[in-house]
Amino acid sequence: MSFADATIKRLPRAIRPYAEQHHELIKFAIVGATTFIIDSSIFFTLKLTILEPKPVTAKIIAGIVAVIASYILNREWSFRDRGGRERHHEALLFFAFSGVGVLLSMLPLVFSSYVLGLRVPEVSLTIENIADFVSAYILGNLLQMAFRFWAFRRWVFPEEFGRNPDKALESALTSGGIAEAMEDAAESHGDAQPADDGKTGTVTPLRRPARRRNGLDQLGDSSDPRVSKTS
Repeated sequence: MSFADATIKRLPRAIRPYAEQHHELIKFAIVGATTFIIDSSIFFTLKLTILEPKPVTAKIIAGIVAVIASYILNREWSFRDRGGRERHHEALLFFAFSGVGVLLSMLPLVFSSYVLGLRVPEVSLTIENIADFVSAYILGNLLQMAFRFWAFRRWVFPEEFGRNPDKALESALTSGGIAEAMEDAAESHGDAQPADDGKTGTVTPLRRPARRRNGLDQLGDSSDPRVSKTS
C-alpha cells in the first residue's frame, strides 16, 4: 500500500470516497505538508544558530530549499503521470506560479489588516494575533494551495504526450513520420543533381544517402551508387 493510500484510509468516512477519486490532490497536500516542515525546520535551525542576527536571510534560504523540494516531489510523485515539457521550461513555470501563489497567500492578511482594520489599537493584541493567524496561515495557505494545484495541473504538468508512452508512440508515427518523409524527399532531390569532378565521363554524386530507401538506390544501375562510375 502506498503512502497516499494509507493516508486516505485514515481520513473520515465522509470524505474518503472523494479522496480516493483525487489521488493527485492528496499527494499534492502531502507534499505541501512535507515542504512546510522542511521550511520551518531549516528556518528555525538557522535562526537559532549561525544566522541568529539575520532571520530574513534564514527565511530566504529555507524558502528556496522548500520550493526546490516541492518541485522535485511534485514532479516525481504527485504529478508523475503528467507533464512532458522540457525540464528548464517546466521548472521555470513551476517557480513562476509558486511566486504568484505566495502573493495570493498575502491577500487575506492585507484584507484583514487594512480593509477590516484588525490592528492595534482598533482591536486588542489578542484579536490582532488571531486575525493574523487565520488570514495568513489558514485562508492564505488554502488560497495558495488551490491556485498552485490548478496551475500545476493546467500549465506546469499538463496531460501531454511527453510522459505518456502511448501518446509518444502516436506522435512518432505522425509528426515524426512526416518529418522523416520530408527529409527523405530533400535527400533524394540532392542526390538527383550530379557534379562533374573534372574528368570526362566521370560523375560523382553530391551527397551519399544516409540510409537506403526501397528502390531508390537501384535506379539506373544495379551497382553500388556510392562508387563513382567511369564510362
